[in-house]
Amino acid sequence: MHKETTIIKAPIEKLLPHPENPNRMSKANFEKLKNHIKQTGNYEPLIVRRHPDDESCFEIINGHHRCEALKQIGESVADCMVWDVSDDDVRILLTTLNRLGGKDQLSMKIEIIKKLSEKYSAKELGKLLPDTKQIIERLKDITKPLQRLAEDSKAYLNPLVFFLDDEQMQTVQTAIDKAVPTEGTIAEKTAKAITLIAKEYCKETQ
Repeated sequence: MHKETTIIKAPIEKLLPHPENPNRMSKANFEKLKNHIKQTGNYEPLIVRRHPDDESCFEIINGHHRCEALKQIGESVADCMVWDVSDDDVRILLTTLNRLGGKDQLSMKIEIIKKLSEKYSAKELGKLLPDTKQIIERLKDITKPLQRLAEDSKAYLNPLVFFLDDEQMQTVQTAIDKAVPTEGTIAEKTAKAITLIAKEYCKETQ
């Protein structure tokens, strides 16, 4: 069912964060977000609702980091979409809007990186994109299809997120340190180490 959406320019001082917002952004990614908005002036409108306790203000549902970035670069207003939603609806949105995302199709991402690299250096792109300078350099220098790309044109970069307690973390880190290869970035070496450990486990359980 379609609901009418109102788009407004709201004073940033009237935009209040939701106290239950669970989403956090790393300092590095926040700086990239801030640099992008400062450089281009473009950003997705924030999603807000009328504040339940202060009718003169709005409560942020999605866009807490964009709001803070705008504030830090000196903007006084922000583009916002005003949604009419209940407390329960907001809690559902807080746990889904920042989590419902797709994956990068590797072959298409490589082409985008190569085209951007015609104008920007890897260092400049590293400040604008989620990827590090090292990853961007590796992607833009790929001249032949990767083996997996040759087999499957829809190969994806797959993020893996999980949580460990202190004891589990110590065990996993010890295993990674023993299996980790010598070349690559920290993220690449960790991914290879975990894959190697998993393969060895699969062999033992066959």
